[in-house]
Amino acid sequence: MFPARPSTSFFNSANGLRSRSVGGAVLHGVIDTPVPPARVVADWARETRTQTMLEPGDVEQMPLARTRFRWPAFDDCVHAMQAWTQSIGLEDVLASSDMALMACRGARYHHDGEQYGSAAFCNLFLSDDKGLDVHFPHTGQRIPLTRGVAMLFDTCQPHAVIRRDASGYTASDFPENEDLSQWFLTWELPIEDARVAQALGVTFDGDSGTAAQLDAEQVWVDGARARVCPASGQWRRAG
Repeated sequence: MFPARPSTSFFNSANGLRSRSVGGAVLHGVIDTPVPPARVVADWARETRTQTMLEPGDVEQMPLARTRFRWPAFDDCVHAMQAWTQSIGLEDVLASSDMALMACRGARYHHDGEQYGSAAFCNLFLSDDKGLDVHFPHTGQRIPLTRGVAMLFDTCQPHAVIRRDASGYTASDFPENEDLSQWFLTWELPIEDARVAQALGVTFDGDSGTAAQLDAEQVWVDGARARVCPASGQWRRAG
């Protein structure tokens, strides 16, 4: 097991791989959002059951265009999220960032720094409270999931969706006969934007020498490439 030490992201930048710290801040709040119509929720449930084949621990992308068409108040969610990000100093960053609709039935501990190291995630949860939390084991934060929860965090920060009464992720906590799916909107905000970096406490180019020798995005802890234990969220040596 790795000790809980500062980690380094090596991420894709315009001129090749660049190094940065992993932001330790997780910003969150609860904003006023409309209730999704029953037919939209039923459509989401059908999609996860018959198309994405959502399994416990997985996070999958959902069709967004159909939801926007069938939910007249969808844009109210986007406007509320834009207002929240402006309130934390991000100005118009959200408006120019890619948005996706996602689903999960719990989520095993993971980081996304080997695919999205150049981004921060900004999420808006659309489901009602089902007794689940987003857990960030290295910051100590557990955020109860309910409709309107908004959060901003570094993609390289280990996280999971677990039951509120659990201390870690276990697939058996998410049986087929319980409605434990969560749906949320997510935006990828550019980590190199000075406003995003400042909000998360990210600094750049602390290990340019190593970045110059690598050919793929990755996260290092204590001088070596690292992965995340899917059950506990603790860092392990990769390989």
